Amino acid sequence: MSMIRDLRAVVRPSRPLPRKEHGGAYDTTRDPATPSAVVDCAVYRDGARVPSPTPLTPHEAMRQVRRDGGFVWIGLHEPTESEFAGIAGEFGLHPLAVEDAVQAHQRPKLERYDDSLFTVFKTIHYVEHDQLDANSEVVETGEVMCFTGRDFFITVRHGGQGSLRALRHRLQDDPELLAKGPSAVLHAIADHVVDGYIAVADAVQDDIDEVETEVFSPGRKGTPRGTDAGRIYQLKREVLEFKRAVSPLLRPMQLLSERPMRLIDPDIQKYFRDVADHLARVQEQVIGFDELLNSILQANLAQASVAQNEDMRKITSWAAIIAVPTMVCGVYGMNFDYMPELRWKFGYPMVLGVTVMLCLGIHRTLKRNGWL
Repeated sequence: MSMIRDLRAVVRPSRPLPRKEHGGAYDTTRDPATPSAVVDCAVYRDGARVPSPTPLTPHEAMRQVRRDGGFVWIGLHEPTESEFAGIAGEFGLHPLAVEDAVQAHQRPKLERYDDSLFTVFKTIHYVEHDQLDANSEVVETGEVMCFTGRDFFITVRHGGQGSLRALRHRLQDDPELLAKGPSAVLHAIADHVVDGYIAVADAVQDDIDEVETEVFSPGRKGTPRGTDAGRIYQLKREVLEFKRAVSPLLRPMQLLSERPMRLIDPDIQKYFRDVADHLARVQEQVIGFDELLNSILQANLAQASVAQNEDMRKITSWAAIIAVPTMVCGVYGMNFDYMPELRWKFGYPMVLGVTVMLCLGIHRTLKRNGWL
């Protein structure tokens, strides 16, 4: 609760943010002792970025917006509680949303507060690998939290993936869309995240096809038993992580596309419908991945069971063949004086011949029945 009291009281950061010489972004490498979470801070007016001779602080940017109009877009990467406190106080962000943004590991969601919307996106990145094994990491997740206000937009990013720098530049090249305000930025981020889902889904589909082909390919030899099951289970865990990012986001996108919201431009709201449609398609794919992997895993386990049964049949068959000479040798090894053909010159070869014939007959019968 101390953090919430600080957020209400603190208006500006307690220390100056390090700056860079050009580009309007904060230099996070200038002074390692005082790192800054602010990646970029800029004012946008009439669809264009307002140039500034020196990088703006969030307080300066907001003061300029309140004086001349437009909106401010601030990007942060993994801010600490103290780093985010001043910005939260400056823009009047709700303490509960601020706490979620700082702590991260949140479920995708959309929350409405008095003067802002708080949206959480899970970003998904496909991890390239030469060969899928039981320890392969297939997808890597991150988070992007967005605060959307009437005249501000704040992004808080967690994780090494999901940089928004290219998206910001792309939006700056489309002034007509950017002129719609913060809701246009929210849509662009949602569309960017969902497009990432589509790309990852295609890559995961290739991995599943590869596993499916190998599991059902005939005549595989030299593969340790249980290897496929481990790979399938690992892939299933990664798909579950993917599902946790996709499924909870569908309802927020539907709300943004269907319900009128005063912070969302009506022209932009139509575009959220397209994002929701793409997200629904990805969700169907992910659910299908999970069901398909269940079927592949069950088939793999059934194959392992069949292979074990075949091994047991072969062992049993050879045991039956070996039982014949074992029995004969056991009989003639009892050292009785009167044994059949014991004194006969050809008795020994005859017993061996009969034993071999019996073994060959049993072997032929078992092989004909598919046991060998």
